[in-house]
Amino acid sequence: MTTVSSETNVQALEAANLLQIYRRPNVVFERGDGVYLFDTAGRRYLDFVSGVGVAALGHAHPSLAQALAGQAATLAHTSNLYFHPLQGELAARLAAHSTLPRAFFCNSGTEAVEACLKFARKASGKTKFVALKHSFHGRTMGSLSVTWEPHYREPFAPLIEDVVFADPHDAASIADAITDDVAAVIVEPIQGEGGVRPLSPEAVAAIAAGCARTGALLIADEVQSGMGRTGRMFHSTTLGLQPDLMALGKALGGGMPIGAALMSERVASAVAPGDHGSTYGGNLLACRAALTVLDELEGGLLDHARAMGEYLGDALEGLRARHTRVTAVRGVGLMRGIDVEGDAAAVLQAALERGLLINRTANTVLRVLPPYIVTAAQIDEAVSILGDVL
Repeated sequence: MTTVSSETNVQALEAANLLQIYRRPNVVFERGDGVYLFDTAGRRYLDFVSGVGVAALGHAHPSLAQALAGQAATLAHTSNLYFHPLQGELAARLAAHSTLPRAFFCNSGTEAVEACLKFARKASGKTKFVALKHSFHGRTMGSLSVTWEPHYREPFAPLIEDVVFADPHDAASIADAITDDVAAVIVEPIQGEGGVRPLSPEAVAAIAAGCARTGALLIADEVQSGMGRTGRMFHSTTLGLQPDLMALGKALGGGMPIGAALMSERVASAVAPGDHGSTYGGNLLACRAALTVLDELEGGLLDHARAMGEYLGDALEGLRARHTRVTAVRGVGLMRGIDVEGDAAAVLQAALERGLLINRTANTVLRVLPPYIVTAAQIDEAVSILGDVL
């Protein structure tokens, strides 16, 4: 087996062979340990991106590594043609946390959204969807159709029809959009790519009232905000929303590709064998990873994430008070956005050079998504670096 280790060789090989759709900084990571990543030169970086919210347990977590190694050495995949012992266990544990009693397992968040859209149409007998401006639900054709940003949509038009985008800052706009012909309303409890923007109480009330008035189903896209990211298992229930369907991904597998569409019995009863499926979805390796993440969350990590989320929020508010370039801090728990004057790209590069990984969204927003195992000292280190950069 050929090993490509240097940054130059890795980048040259990708340039020659990979589809060029990612803009990456000039760094190659080869290992991780907890909240840190290490590049090919051995330099350490404080990872406050965590694989875009995926690495909830950090990197090379001993429990996850042991669980995956043991499962891989036993049985990794059988396909959904046959039973295996882990899907039912994982579905039952997710149901206990979400009160949604049925699950469909797939491989990613966008696949989970796609499944929710299909199931909502089947269960309602209607075709129309209401989504929110500034939303991002994924890149497959269905999830892209309920994504608002024209930059993502326009190159692939025409998309699925019968989608209306309401203004999340205007309760009347939401109420007007939810009409009797709507199959489902799809919302992110906190808009991630849209700038880390939590739903307002007014928006929540309008969505709940509109669904109750018309019978429209509610899809909560918890791909980024769910599975403990806000310090609670799911943020939609924290807001008081009662979804009929919920899309999960990212942190669910702690680094292994897995998505889930959770749903009510009302929705599940309308779906028949053959209506949907997945070859890899819910295989033993992915389910073992998700069960391990749940073990850690239920074993105290969720409480730790909640405490660290509050600490992070306070630290970032202090940063805002000290730096006039920071115009706002938004978010909940360990999902925070820092609005800065001007394009945030230069801040990302300067932070990278100082050993801190953060992410940019909506051009002017720095997105901060540390692993749940982060400590107060590591948060202080990250905020100190950001202060120096700003």
